[in-house]
Amino acid sequence: MSLRAKSNIDAVVFDMDGLMFNTELLYPQVSYELLRRRGHKLEPELTNAMMGRPSRDAFRIMIEWHQLEDTPDNLAEESDQIFVKILDEHLAPMPGLMALLGALEQAAVPKGVATSSGRPMAEKILGTFDILPRLKFLLCGTDVENGKPNPEIYLLAAEKMGVAPDRMLVLEDSHTGSRAAIAAGAFVVATPGDHSRHHDFSGTRFVADTLADPRIYEALGMPRAI
Repeated sequence: MSLRAKSNIDAVVFDMDGLMFNTELLYPQVSYELLRRRGHKLEPELTNAMMGRPSRDAFRIMIEWHQLEDTPDNLAEESDQIFVKILDEHLAPMPGLMALLGALEQAAVPKGVATSSGRPMAEKILGTFDILPRLKFLLCGTDVENGKPNPEIYLLAAEKMGVAPDRMLVLEDSHTGSRAAIAAGAFVVATPGDHSRHHDFSGTRFVADTLADPRIYEALGMPRAI
């Protein structure tokens, strides 16, 4: 039996990096190491420019920023090797994630993930906490031609959910991702972490403190998790 009150939302889609997990705090460690090996330093401005974008797009920005001789593909491969070692020690869910997932299941609200990450890495991250079987779908940067901030991935998410975009609540932590979801016509809630609190979230319905924010539960017509 659903404990859900009346709501205009029929489905929820999560971004992954920095929203579900602390990976946006870990990625700069990878970028730092990539650039250290090449005799460069990582600037905060570069980190912000790369945030929320598909990996190949992000690495193109890095290459242009520092005039590297690398290709996006070889940087992505090297990055994955570095990142796997970091994940094993430091990966953690963001505050409120597990309770929100459980509340959505109790209320029978379908949920999916739309991330700019590549599928192998996304499956590893979600698989670490056994979340993959709990999702209706996982959409990755490689599943669309145009990455965030283009709305394509969220339009595809609405299609897979079988709902109109304005009846889909999207949770995003970055300006880039929020722009994509807003452009798709979704009900967008920004949930920034320390890495993105300075971003411009104009156009979102509200900016949540964490995934435990009671306004998220209110928008979904669900009782707040205890």
